[in-house]
Amino acid sequence: MAIIRYEPWNLLNQLQKELEHSREDKSNEGSVATAEWAPAVDIKEEPDKFIIHADIPGVKPEDIEVSMETGVLTVKGKKESEAKTEKDGYGYKRAERTYGSFYRRFSLPDTADDEAINAKCKYGVLEITIPKREAVKPKRITVAAEE
Repeated sequence: MAIIRYEPWNLLNQLQKELEHSREDKSNEGSVATAEWAPAVDIKEEPDKFIIHADIPGVKPEDIEVSMETGVLTVKGKKESEAKTEKDGYGYKRAERTYGSFYRRFSLPDTADDEAINAKCKYGVLEITIPKREAVKPKRITVAAEE
């Protein structure tokens, strides 16, 4: 009898991924991006910047692409799989690590300074720093009374 791992949230996660893909397909107007997995992220807002941390263990920095276009930050890349060979009759009994391409998109507010975005990778964590622009103050227009 085989042991099957029970994952109660698997159906919800699959539904969420399908909804994200359908939203991305409509917003890209024909440019389809596929992904085998999506890295977990933390997004933090500080007074002068936004910080995104993405878990991408085993991904080389040269295999990561970060881009910004019309207020949307895109992070994509790929993680190559190891060759799974059987040596002396011994092979993998269980393989849970993810491989393949990943793709995440984030809508940024108008205060994000897209000219000064910085990305670095250390110990399997991608850190993207997005500075904020100075807030534009509304211009006051005086109303003159007609005589």
